[in-house]
Amino acid sequence: MIENYNLFLLVCGIAFLFGALFPIMFKRLPISLPMLQVSFGIIVGYLWLSLSFLDPMENGVVIEKITEIVVLVSLVGAGIKIDTPLSWRLWRPTIRLLLITMPIGIFAMAFLGYYAFGLSMGAAILLGSVLAPTDPVLASSIQVGPPNTGGEDTPRFTLTSEAGLNDGLAFPFVYLAIKIAEAFSEDKRFTSEMLWSWFTHDVLWKIGAGLVVGIVVGKVLAKLVFSKHTRETTISQGYVVIALTLLAYGLAEYVHSYGFIAVFVAAFAFRRSEHKHSYHEKLHDFAEQSEGLLMSLVLVAFGMLIGQGLQSGVELTWRVYIVSFTFLLLIRPIGGIIALSGLNLPRTEKYAISALGIRGIGTLYYLSYALNQGFFGEEDALKLWVVCSIVILASIFMHGLSAPKLLQMTSTKPHA
Repeated sequence: MIENYNLFLLVCGIAFLFGALFPIMFKRLPISLPMLQVSFGIIVGYLWLSLSFLDPMENGVVIEKITEIVVLVSLVGAGIKIDTPLSWRLWRPTIRLLLITMPIGIFAMAFLGYYAFGLSMGAAILLGSVLAPTDPVLASSIQVGPPNTGGEDTPRFTLTSEAGLNDGLAFPFVYLAIKIAEAFSEDKRFTSEMLWSWFTHDVLWKIGAGLVVGIVVGKVLAKLVFSKHTRETTISQGYVVIALTLLAYGLAEYVHSYGFIAVFVAAFAFRRSEHKHSYHEKLHDFAEQSEGLLMSLVLVAFGMLIGQGLQSGVELTWRVYIVSFTFLLLIRPIGGIIALSGLNLPRTEKYAISALGIRGIGTLYYLSYALNQGFFGEEDALKLWVVCSIVILASIFMHGLSAPKLLQMTSTKPHA
């Protein structure tokens, strides 16, 4: 890669230009910015034969750290933009998606991974865990608008809050997959004691501590920013966004909890303090632009990886396509409908929420993080990368084309 550094910068510059001109040049076309950038990356990767192969298994640490940053910035942006107050009635659809739809997706994909692809038990659970959460980065186009821009309709709010929370809530299952793979790699059985340890530490403690850290960091930082001593002073929104992100994430990880949960909760808690203040709009703008720049880099690189795979003749079996589209077209929508059944929502809203389960950069992070632990075999790792890449690529195009029409079908009446 280093010998092509200048050309790679040129490619990135073109990708950024797409992002700048997209609202002007492509607004009448039925395509999304991620579709355009991934397509550009695929073309570059397929035609640029002198480029070193972007092997995800050899560059797992780089992928993990870059995608981690993108997801963190996206989580802050999602938490800040939500106008809806914390209310059981308004958050009930989100809670149902988290507690019902996500586990359905995890176990259904684990079943398919085990029987369709011959994955080990740990790798199969990992497949379900990394694909179950919706992506807060690529889902930004179907989320609520900037802060204080009016009432939020149920579909957009539900998709925003779901993407903000389920990235952290998928982590317990990722750890479960890692622990199972570790036990089998050492020729041990995964015992009931290990399962109880996983439940008490990786589920109860890490989720609970992440929530507490997020609330504390968000409230304390809001007290500082909106105190009478700083009210007349212009505080850089860039510093605040980065501080909010790193303080919540760093403290949560230090106490061995889930940083993703802490970051989203911190951003939401910060927003609920002086929630009508115009400063939140500045924070959102900075976070959104930062997210867009980072997303462009990852999407172009991901497209180049796909293009190189096509050029090198990577063989894709019919099972990969069938399982990928089964997940996107059946498992997620059916799981969403099951979770939302019984709620007083229009049928079109239930279908839109259920169908728009976008997969993306979060999946790349979880997968690289788990594989970097070194307990999964190379054969399983290759299968996981292939399946997840196809699911993400299919999701980018399928949801990019369908999202505008699905959201137009829903009621535009705000719920708050």
